[in-house]
Amino acid sequence: MSIFLNKDSKVIVQGITGGEGTKHTALMLKAGTQVVGGVNARKAGTTVLHTDAEGNPVELPVFASVAEAIEKTGADVSIAFVPPAFTKDAMVEAIDAEIPLLVVITEGVPVGDTAEAWAYAQSKGNTTRIIGPNCPGIITPGESLVGITPANITGKGPIGLVSKSGTLTYQMMYELREIGFSTAIGIGGDPVIGTTHIDALAAFEADPETKAIVMIGEIGGDAEERAADFIKANVTKPVVGYVAGFTAPEGKTMGHAGAIVSGSAGTAQAKKEALEAAGVKVGKTPSETAELMRGIIAGL
Repeated sequence: MSIFLNKDSKVIVQGITGGEGTKHTALMLKAGTQVVGGVNARKAGTTVLHTDAEGNPVELPVFASVAEAIEKTGADVSIAFVPPAFTKDAMVEAIDAEIPLLVVITEGVPVGDTAEAWAYAQSKGNTTRIIGPNCPGIITPGESLVGITPANITGKGPIGLVSKSGTLTYQMMYELREIGFSTAIGIGGDPVIGTTHIDALAAFEADPETKAIVMIGEIGGDAEERAADFIKANVTKPVVGYVAGFTAPEGKTMGHAGAIVSGSAGTAQAKKEALEAAGVKVGKTPSETAELMRGIIAGL
């Protein structure tokens, strides 16, 4: 089992002919992902050549729109490698086509654009789950990769991972590679994102194959505090946490657009305390967090 993504997921790439789209389509195919086509209105009717996981040549069709791609291929996942200025339009197009899952990798998307697209998705009844923007995407190891996470870090296993940070997603997967993951999802570090810690926690709680959960947060905002409340009320599986930014200076934006601290709200210490009050074991470093998870898995 997994959350949101499995070996049967059929994936299209918005921006398949661009530099990033080309590179990561190749890597997703190599990881075993069922990529079935792409979208670029200017190059509709053409094809792009790639190689599948077995080394066989694959010719992928390029469609004029997400709706056409779904109609012709039965796709149920889209990943957007689109420049920031066009990301909102790409998101709206995918939402209009009612694709069940949309992963937006692009960083630097104006927050107002993301907020508009997210509000639009809600007005359409949330038929499209959005992951991102400014995220590494989602991977169900051994089955499917939709994003930019290196697929060879880890194999399948009982841990669910949800993280605001891309690089910390990779590090945690590497630290716990001997155990493995059901699904790892990078939700992105922007102030407005489509899928939250809480959404992922709820899905992992409902997934019978996920036995324990790692949650990685960072300074800024109150997402981790809200997640702590949710864990306390709704999550029965063991959760370990890590909060990036213990040494960050107050009032300074750090890295991600959402990582700004004001007063005591949003600090790593405040988040750690909220999580620990909800029964979450919180590591001071990624390695310490991984060690806490090893102890939990050993005791299951």
